[in-house]
Amino acid sequence: MQHHQTVGIVGLGLVGQAIAKRLQCAQISLLGFDTSKAASDAFKNLQFEVAENLMALAQKTQILILCVFNSNDVQKIANQLIDFFKDTKPLVLIDCSTGDARTLIQVAQQLQKVGMKLIEAPLSGSSQQIANGLATMMMGGSLQVIEQHASLLDAISQNRIHVGPTGMGAKAKLATNLVLGLNRAALAEGMVFAQKLGIQPQDFLDLVLASPAQSQAAVAKGQKMVDQEFKPQSRVRQHLKDVELMIDMAQEQGQNLPLSSIHAKLLQDLVARGHGDLDNAAIIEQIRRLTI
Repeated sequence: MQHHQTVGIVGLGLVGQAIAKRLQCAQISLLGFDTSKAASDAFKNLQFEVAENLMALAQKTQILILCVFNSNDVQKIANQLIDFFKDTKPLVLIDCSTGDARTLIQVAQQLQKVGMKLIEAPLSGSSQQIANGLATMMMGGSLQVIEQHASLLDAISQNRIHVGPTGMGAKAKLATNLVLGLNRAALAEGMVFAQKLGIQPQDFLDLVLASPAQSQAAVAKGQKMVDQEFKPQSRVRQHLKDVELMIDMAQEQGQNLPLSSIHAKLLQDLVARGHGDLDNAAIIEQIRRLTI
């Protein structure tokens, strides 16, 4: 990939902004689009350019990075691109969202029929970790196509793992997100329990970080829980979407996920209280409410 080419970013929330910063550091020209005026304005405030609509964005680039909420959004974008361009523009869509493997397989097949390609590239890590180049990219799709865009992908993250054909990236991200989310919930529950026993949250976090109970969740979210500072780096409502998708896909395979079912209820209650846009560390607040 030549760095003078313009790359489009669809979805200008936390992840879209973080990826834009990575591309900017690599001196890659970029253009953004979001259906949300607030997200578009925030992107402009970071001194990035915003297209007026999806087609205006797609006409100026060969590559679109998708940072949207779910795979239904990916499907809608693909449908619009296919209808507008037919088989006249060989676009490459790089999907960095956490999605549904079943939908993404269908999208990839639809795109292929008109000469377009899909690369799965969901990122494991908060928006801050993505901006710092520390997220892990779980890649699904043709290895040949992925290698053709290695320099662009490197600009986002050099921690890349190819896990198989289209659909496997989404599956790998969901499975690892399951573990990550439960680690956060366990840390929060442990901190609440410790405080009830007379151990202050900062002292407890220091103990966890110095013991076998240490985890990346404790490193990334522990201090936010201690400080009760929930400015979002990753949002509750987004992780709830992931957990509900995990449960749905597991049930399709005849598998129950008992811990994730409890986790989903905690997140649902947070969202119901109007806290869906808080950072995932806010799960500690929901656990604190569960008094007898």
